[in-house]
Amino acid sequence: MKILEWLPKESAYDYTYRVLLHNIVNLELPPGDEVSSNKLADTLSVSRMPIREALNELSRIGLVRILPQRGSYIAKIDVQLVKESRFMRLVLEIAVAKLACEGIDAKYLEAMHENVEAYRRADRAGDYDKTLELDNAFHQLIFLSADKAWVYDNLRTQMIHFDRLRRLAMGIIEDKGENTIKDHEDLIYAITRHDAEMAEMLLNRHLTHYQMDLSRLMKEYPDYFISKRADAE
Repeated sequence: MKILEWLPKESAYDYTYRVLLHNIVNLELPPGDEVSSNKLADTLSVSRMPIREALNELSRIGLVRILPQRGSYIAKIDVQLVKESRFMRLVLEIAVAKLACEGIDAKYLEAMHENVEAYRRADRAGDYDKTLELDNAFHQLIFLSADKAWVYDNLRTQMIHFDRLRRLAMGIIEDKGENTIKDHEDLIYAITRHDAEMAEMLLNRHLTHYQMDLSRLMKEYPDYFISKRADAE
C-alpha cells in the first residue's frame, strides 16, 4: 500500500479517502483483498472513524464491498461498469473535442505537448501510476480548453472503474504506452487543424483499445473481474 503525503488543511477523512482511492485505482489494494479497519488506522495514523466513513463512501461508488459480519473487501472490477463508464466518456469527450476543434487557446496546446513528453518519460521509467495520472490530465486539458471543467469533474467520478482496467493493462500490454503517446499526438494534430471528424475518429480508436485489453486481462487475472452483477452476490 502506498502512503501519500498529507495535503495542507486536509481532514483525516479526506486524506484517508484519497489514499484508499489511489491505492484501489492503482491496484496496490488488489480486487478481492480484505480490508482491515484496524490495520488501516494504524498504517495511516488516523482513528477508525475516518476509515469507516471512507470505506462507506467507496462502497457507495462500487469500489469496496462491505459484508455484515464478514468484513470489507476491495470490489472486483465490474465489466459492465467498465463498459458503461467508457461509453459515457466517449460520448462526452467527442462532443467536447469538437468544441476544441472550433478554436483552442495556444496555452492548452502547449500544455498538451508538455504532457505528452512527460508521459513518454514516465513510460520509459516504468512509472505506471504517473502515466495513468498524465493520461487523465491530457484528456482533462481538452475539457478545460472547451470551458467544460465541471463536466470533466463529474465524468471523473464515473471513470474510476475504467481506470482500474487501464492501470492493470499498463506494463502488461505490449506497446501500451507508445500507442497512447501516438494517439495523443494525433489528437493534438486534429485539434490544431480544426478537424472535428478526425478528432472523433481518433477518440473512437483510442477508447476502443480497451476491448482487446479487457479480453486478455480477464484471461490472465480471472479473479480480478466480475462479468455479471449476479457474480457480486
